Amino acid sequence: MRLEPLRREDLRRCAELEKILFSGEDPWSESAFASELDWGHYYLGAYVDDKLVGYAGLSVAGAPGDMEASVHTLGVDPAFQRQGIGELLLRALLARADEESAAVFLEVRTDNKSAIALYEKHGFTTIGLRRRYYQPSGADAFTMARPENAGVPVEETT
Repeated sequence: MRLEPLRREDLRRCAELEKILFSGEDPWSESAFASELDWGHYYLGAYVDDKLVGYAGLSVAGAPGDMEASVHTLGVDPAFQRQGIGELLLRALLARADEESAAVFLEVRTDNKSAIALYEKHGFTTIGLRRRYYQPSGADAFTMARPENAGVPVEETT
């Protein structure tokens, strides 16, 4: 498995995975991913034998010394989950945020216990609740934050 910048030719696969991973919500389209790349956001793909099996994206904004980052998305093909790919993608996003000394924010479904545990393991804390954030399901989301330069844990992926 290798991480590298997300390729435009893989955006269709991203949209396919979105439909699988977020079927009860409003999954991102191929054009939504293209817009993210057009805006210059930091997107990575996880590849196994040249097949995209995961993706993650981060935006970084602000003036030097006052930067913020936001995790826009993170998804892993169900056939490749629980193998540490999501954690590797997250670590790469956090390393990029740390390069800019940026605090990091994200939203996560309140019922996604495994994602919440992963984020907490990497220094995120819950700072708020967004009621009916996800549509059309109306599921709530926690807003989570990680301070700037919190560092990426050096412990091994489990």
